[in-house]
Amino acid sequence: MKKILLVFSLTSTIIFAASGEELTKRNCASCHILTTPTPDMIPTMKAPAMDAVMFHINLVTTDKKEKKAFIMDYVVNPDASKSVCESNKVQSFGVMPSLKDKVSEKDLAIITDHMIENFPTPKFVAMIKEVQKNDKMNALLNSPFLINKENLPHFTSLLIKNWDKAKLGLSDAQKEELLIIRKETKTGVQKLKIEIEELEAEVIEAMIDREAPSSVESQVDEIAKLKAEVTKIHLRCISNTIAILNDEQIEFLLPFWE
Repeated sequence: MKKILLVFSLTSTIIFAASGEELTKRNCASCHILTTPTPDMIPTMKAPAMDAVMFHINLVTTDKKEKKAFIMDYVVNPDASKSVCESNKVQSFGVMPSLKDKVSEKDLAIITDHMIENFPTPKFVAMIKEVQKNDKMNALLNSPFLINKENLPHFTSLLIKNWDKAKLGLSDAQKEELLIIRKETKTGVQKLKIEIEELEAEVIEAMIDREAPSSVESQVDEIAKLKAEVTKIHLRCISNTIAILNDEQIEFLLPFWE
């Protein structure tokens, strides 16, 4: 009889043990959307969608053990410096609350395995790739720079995305200097970009009205001059930023830049 009861007990545990999907819904879904997010969902999100979380983790490592170790540590001891998401996104959503003493280590391991196996979904990855492709195209179309290549980094954007990451390791003194460069760069670029866009609109309107190209030669010359000036601002930003960062920090931001 005891043996029967023991077998029944073990069988019941197996049958009624919560699955990874159930545990993930129970412990994560109140903040992290578990379906592929649509643009209209973004304003009301409490935290990044689970698709986005795992997408960023996959960018950091492809090793399953490393992913599992990271997730299990982060949800218990969350910290902005550990986050794989961009620092500006962390500031927007805030750092997640710790799940310490709220979920057992066993359940957390099951949740982690479920996350790794099921996220991000192929649909989300395809959507992100399309967004990134469109972003690159828009950047090309709207760029005020004469030299608009990926080889020339936009350090102001890169730094803000990685500002608080421990792996980048910016000191307070570095941050203070870099913020000055960011302000000078963005102010200078934005001012000239507005002038460039106004002149470009005049050129486009003239061509639509079938005016002679000679009628807009002065505008074209001024656009070229302004784009040269804004490119110089960009180059100064790169040079001044490199002078502040050390070799390890540059390699972290630009791993393939030699």
